This record gives sequence, C-alpha cells and structure tokens, in this order.
Amino acid sequence: MTQDELKAMVARAALAHVRPGTIVGVGTGSTVNHFIDALATMPVPVAGAVSSSEASSERLRRHGIAVLDAGAVQRLPVYVDGADEIDARGCMIKGGGAALTREKIVADLAERFVCIADAGKRVDVLGRFPLPVEVIAMAAPQLVRRFAALGGAATLRAGVLTDNGHPVLDVRGLEIADPFALETEINQWPGVVTVGIFARHRAHTCLLGTPEGVRTLVF
Repeated sequence: MTQDELKAMVARAALAHVRPGTIVGVGTGSTVNHFIDALATMPVPVAGAVSSSEASSERLRRHGIAVLDAGAVQRLPVYVDGADEIDARGCMIKGGGAALTREKIVADLAERFVCIADAGKRVDVLGRFPLPVEVIAMAAPQLVRRFAALGGAATLRAGVLTDNGHPVLDVRGLEIADPFALETEINQWPGVVTVGIFARHRAHTCLLGTPEGVRTLVF
C-alpha cells in the first residue's frame, strides 16, 4: 500500500470514534483531508465541526459540513488529527502544517484526542522530525539562541506564516526524552506562541496505518 492509501485507511477507521449528530474537532494535514472526505460519507451526518485551520475549514464547507467557531463550543466529544511523530505514551510532535496553535486550542476542547497516522510516524523518542515552534517575529533571533543552548538548530520556515500571522521555527537536533518537561519549559520563553510538543494534550488513541491493516494504540 502507498502512504496515501495508508492515510485514507486510518481516516476511514476514525469514523468509528465519531458519534453522528455531534460536533467533531478536526485537525489539519494530508491525513486529516482524507478524514474530512470520509466524514462527508456518514449516513447520519455530524452536526458540525470545529476546525484547526483555514484549509480544513474550506474543505469541510466544500463537503457541506458546518464549521463552528471554537468560541461557540464549550466541549467536543472527540478531536481527530494527525501527527508528525508519536511516541509510546501518545505524546506527539505536530506543526508540520503550521497549524499547531489552533490544533492545541481545539484539542483542549475535546474529551478525547484520536490521532490518525501511518506507521512511519511511530517513534521511541520524539525529535527526529524537526520541532515546530510558532513565535512572535521580533523574538525569533533570541529564541534561535535559546534552542542552540539546548543543542538544537532552529531555522525560520521560509515563506510560511501561520493562520495567526506568525512565523514558525523548525528545530533540528533535539532528542525529546521528557516531552512534558520540555513543552513546559519552551512555552515559558518570551516570544513563543506555542511549541509543537503535544504532551499535555497527548493522544488518547492512535490509529496507525500498516500494510497489515489499522493498528489501534490506546494510551
């Protein structure tokens, strides 16, 4: 199976975690695009979605799925999103699609986080994928120096601004053995909007696409 076929497979499997007639949290990225397409096939549709990006919102609307503002929703039964990496505890690196801050906001509304990913995203230790960090532009140089002190090489993602209008730093060379501690530390640095470590908002379930089928991990 191709990687795209694996993504489509786990996206369809995620429908089992969505209750018809409810509002669902929807993430961002190529795997989530398959999930949005699958949502549109539900015999009893969802009542709407809270989306983590303008791109996902546009795709949802094209399928006739109502997009609700996060401020209008107090709680979501489930949030479905992909990951750039996920470890054995359900902690993730996210932000390859530059939607990390809004993804964390929607994840915080959800009772359960269902991660959908191909098996190549499963790692023992986070950090092989460059860590995205949404930042305030004026703070970028000093944040580059802070990451260097941790042994990481941070570079601005060229030509990219988030939906919030901020640049993204990608940090290479970190081995994230304690995702909770590093997420807490980086989020305290002045100029950081959000770090792409999802430990406090880790996945509850991960649907991994493998050539043998969907593997379900529960954390």
